[in-house]
Amino acid sequence: MSDRQQDLMKVILSPNISEKSTRLADKYNQVVLKVAVDANKAAIHSAVELLFKVKVKKVCVLNMKGKKRKFGRREGSTKAWKKAYVSLQEGYDIDFSGAE
Repeated sequence: MSDRQQDLMKVILSPNISEKSTRLADKYNQVVLKVAVDANKAAIHSAVELLFKVKVKKVCVLNMKGKKRKFGRREGSTKAWKKAYVSLQEGYDIDFSGAE
Protein backbone atom coordinates (compact mmCIF):
# COMPACT_ATOMS: atom_id res chain seq x y z
CA MET A 1 0.00 0.00 0.00
CA SER A 2 1.35 3.42 -0.93
CA ASP A 3 1.90 6.30 1.48
CA ARG A 4 -1.06 8.17 -0.06
CA GLN A 5 -3.41 5.26 0.64
CA GLN A 6 -2.12 4.98 4.21
CA ASP A 7 -2.80 8.70 4.74
CA LEU A 8 -6.32 8.30 3.35
CA MET A 9 -6.99 5.44 5.78
CA LYS A 10 -6.46 7.89 8.68
CA VAL A 11 -8.96 10.47 7.39
CA ILE A 12 -12.18 8.66 8.38
CA LEU A 13 -12.44 8.08 12.13
CA SER A 14 -15.93 6.58 12.56
CA PRO A 15 -19.49 6.66 11.29
CA ASN A 16 -21.82 9.05 13.10
CA ILE A 17 -24.94 6.96 13.63
CA SER A 18 -28.03 8.78 14.89
CA GLU A 19 -31.70 9.17 14.00
CA LYS A 20 -30.87 12.07 11.71
CA SER A 21 -28.11 10.21 9.87
CA THR A 22 -30.37 7.18 9.40
CA ARG A 23 -33.08 9.42 7.90
CA LEU A 24 -30.52 11.01 5.56
CA ALA A 25 -29.29 7.60 4.45
CA ASP A 26 -32.82 6.47 3.59
CA LYS A 27 -34.08 9.66 1.97
CA TYR A 28 -31.04 11.23 0.28
CA ASN A 29 -28.51 8.36 0.04
CA GLN A 30 -26.05 10.17 2.36
CA VAL A 31 -23.77 8.92 5.11
CA VAL A 32 -22.48 10.94 8.05
CA LEU A 33 -18.88 10.38 9.15
CA LYS A 34 -16.61 11.67 11.88
CA VAL A 35 -13.38 12.68 10.14
CA ALA A 36 -9.95 14.01 11.08
CA VAL A 37 -9.88 17.71 11.97
CA ASP A 38 -7.28 18.49 9.30
CA ALA A 39 -9.12 16.61 6.50
CA ASN A 40 -10.43 18.48 3.47
CA LYS A 41 -13.23 17.60 1.05
CA ALA A 42 -10.93 16.07 -1.57
CA ALA A 43 -9.25 13.79 0.98
CA ILE A 44 -12.61 12.68 2.40
CA HIS A 45 -13.92 12.01 -1.13
CA SER A 46 -10.90 9.85 -1.98
CA ALA A 47 -10.90 8.03 1.37
CA VAL A 48 -14.58 7.04 1.14
CA GLU A 49 -14.13 5.74 -2.41
CA LEU A 50 -11.01 3.79 -1.41
CA LEU A 51 -12.35 2.25 1.81
CA PHE A 52 -15.95 1.47 0.89
CA LYS A 53 -15.62 0.91 -2.90
CA VAL A 54 -18.44 3.36 -3.72
CA LYS A 55 -18.80 6.43 -5.96
CA VAL A 56 -19.17 9.77 -4.17
CA LYS A 57 -21.30 12.54 -5.63
CA LYS A 58 -20.70 15.34 -3.09
CA VAL A 59 -19.06 16.04 0.28
CA CYS A 60 -20.17 18.70 2.79
CA VAL A 61 -18.05 19.37 5.88
CA LEU A 62 -18.97 20.87 9.26
CA ASN A 63 -16.70 21.91 12.10
CA MET A 64 -18.34 20.94 15.39
CA LYS A 65 -17.29 23.13 18.31
CA GLY A 66 -16.42 21.59 21.64
CA LYS A 67 -19.09 22.03 24.31
CA LYS A 68 -18.49 23.66 27.70
CA ARG A 69 -18.70 21.18 30.55
CA LYS A 70 -18.24 21.27 34.32
CA PHE A 71 -16.25 18.53 35.96
CA GLY A 72 -17.00 19.02 39.66
CA ARG A 73 -15.72 22.51 40.44
CA ARG A 74 -13.60 22.77 37.33
CA GLU A 75 -14.78 24.00 33.97
CA GLY A 76 -13.55 22.45 30.77
CA SER A 77 -14.71 21.62 27.31
CA THR A 78 -15.02 18.64 25.03
CA LYS A 79 -12.83 18.43 21.95
CA ALA A 80 -13.82 20.06 18.70
CA TRP A 81 -14.30 17.65 15.80
CA LYS A 82 -15.22 17.57 12.13
CA LYS A 83 -18.28 15.94 10.57
CA ALA A 84 -18.72 15.08 6.88
CA TYR A 85 -21.98 14.52 5.02
CA VAL A 86 -21.13 12.32 2.03
CA SER A 87 -23.67 11.98 -0.80
CA LEU A 88 -23.35 8.74 -2.73
CA GLN A 89 -24.25 8.24 -6.37
CA GLU A 90 -27.35 6.23 -7.29
CA GLY A 91 -26.98 2.49 -6.84
CA TYR A 92 -24.34 2.70 -4.09
CA ASP A 93 -24.87 2.18 -0.37
CA ILE A 94 -22.79 1.82 2.81
CA ASP A 95 -24.23 -0.38 5.57
CA PHE A 96 -22.75 0.28 9.03
CA SER A 97 -25.15 -1.99 10.90
CA GLY A 98 -23.13 -5.11 10.09
CA ALA A 99 -26.27 -7.08 9.21
CA GLU A 100 -26.01 -8.96 5.93
